[in-house]
Amino acid sequence: MSAADTTTAKVPPVRQSPSSGSAAGAPGKPGRKSNGGAGVPWLLLAPCLLVLLLVLGYPLVRLVTLSFQKFGQPQLWGFQEAESAGFENFTRILGDGEFWSVVLRTIVFAAGAVILTMVLGMMIALLLQRVSGWVKALINIVLVASWGMPIIVATAIFKWLFDADYGVLNWLLSRLPGVDMIGHNWFASGPQGLAVIMLLVVWGAVPFVVITLSAGLTQVPKELEEAARLDGAGAWGVFRFVTLPVLKPIIVMLTTLSVIWDMGVFPQVYVMRNGHPEPEFQLLTTYSFDRAFVVNDYGTGSAIALVTVLLLLGVVAVYMRQMLKIGDVE
Repeated sequence: MSAADTTTAKVPPVRQSPSSGSAAGAPGKPGRKSNGGAGVPWLLLAPCLLVLLLVLGYPLVRLVTLSFQKFGQPQLWGFQEAESAGFENFTRILGDGEFWSVVLRTIVFAAGAVILTMVLGMMIALLLQRVSGWVKALINIVLVASWGMPIIVATAIFKWLFDADYGVLNWLLSRLPGVDMIGHNWFASGPQGLAVIMLLVVWGAVPFVVITLSAGLTQVPKELEEAARLDGAGAWGVFRFVTLPVLKPIIVMLTTLSVIWDMGVFPQVYVMRNGHPEPEFQLLTTYSFDRAFVVNDYGTGSAIALVTVLLLLGVVAVYMRQMLKIGDVE
């Protein structure tokens, strides 16, 4: 055996990788991308989209149709055909001072409820980060229980709490020195009554905000908070320059949802006023309901409801714009 035979190792042949063209273009190859599954997601979403179209699409189309018609009880019972009213319904409500009072009242009510909900929700969420685990779990259970309580039950409890004769709140306030609230009727005036209803709305909305913000606070980097403290920032500085920027997308989402929900408040007002809200308690939802089902002017009621939908679409447009700005920054 020669020296060349003893020193030369046998090298296995190099495996040639298939060309990109043959891998992508040859039929039956594993590397070929198939376009046959592009329609599978739409096929799976089709049942859900069909349900949404039936549940939401048809009522919305019917609402738009009624808002441009003269539609009352004769048309409802089939005694007369529905007549086209053009923009008469919108002209009537937009020229009515009572309608604009209701719009202003609704905006003030929704703004107050949203501000209280977000402030209280943020404070409770921040406090939950500083308590022990079992206390946090107990508070979360209480929040979920209150959030899941039916609106009718919560409204009945608040009616009892603020009752003029047997209300617990009047009794507690009367225990304070120099305060006599026995027999005080909180619903004698619109502002006081709406304040009570606002508290009811906030009480039902705070749990969702607290749970969502608590989940968001777990994503705030502890390193950034520690670095801010080392740089001399206090508690407010850490919250303003570290926590808030991280939570901004969640806060924008929660604020938008709260505005939509609070502008659509109906059962709280309707049940609290025993099914007959007085003029000073009317919001857009109850005002539209009264025009349609009390006065039996379904065309005007639909026009008011459509204006409410347009206002809410404006809120959604602002929300989408803010989210796009946040996406551009990131």
